[in-house]
Amino acid sequence: MKNLPECQHATVDLQADGVATVTIRSANALNILDSAVIDDVRTAISQLAADSEVRVLVLRGAGDKAFVAGADIQEMGALDVDTARVFIDKLRGLCEAVRLFPSPVIARIPGWALGGGLELAAACDLRIASNRAQFGMPEVKVGIPSIIHAALLPRLIGQARANWLLMTGDNVDAAQALSWGLVDSVVPPDRLDEEVERMARKFAGYGPAVMRQQKRLLREWQQEPLETSIRNGVDEFASAYATGEPQRFMAAFLKRK
Repeated sequence: MKNLPECQHATVDLQADGVATVTIRSANALNILDSAVIDDVRTAISQLAADSEVRVLVLRGAGDKAFVAGADIQEMGALDVDTARVFIDKLRGLCEAVRLFPSPVIARIPGWALGGGLELAAACDLRIASNRAQFGMPEVKVGIPSIIHAALLPRLIGQARANWLLMTGDNVDAAQALSWGLVDSVVPPDRLDEEVERMARKFAGYGPAVMRQQKRLLREWQQEPLETSIRNGVDEFASAYATGEPQRFMAAFLKRK
């Protein structure tokens, strides 16, 4: 285990096999995102993004009441037009640091994931939840639209379901979230850490170069024409062999047979 320098609102842990964990802390019992918390968590994630030893990142909040139950209403209630722009751009930067993290990112969701917290979870590659988790985008209830990474939701769950979630402001439980594709796995609370660790170890066991390549391709496929993605795949396939990972993993596969 390698303990990296800590920020006030984020702890960072890196295991020998490349599994990194960022824990949001000292941010209310529900891991609320105010400006200081956002800055510290983004710093921690950026630090890990530059570390070639990292093969997978687990993002979690302290405790089991919430992943992140949203942005700080008290801080947002005091904003004006100019400071609102600064605040939301900080949150955009944090979610982008997660979405663009070079290795896979797993969100551990034991309880509430609301508003900015659900946007942060949506920016992750995999969402693993307790069956007690609750999900919602309640911004319209307090006079603001759901923005920035709420734009990912139609891609994840479809336009009609995103319409319902963002326009009603109502919550869905873990079972509904799973059926919608909002989360990837739902387990009992006492199995949550086991399932998160299982998936993290799975990712860590694959070649780090191919996992970074696959994650990058998935992002690019969202933005480029289908024909471009298919054509570029020829060069991407060939370039994978420059890493040595196909040769190593295929040789091990054939040896097992």
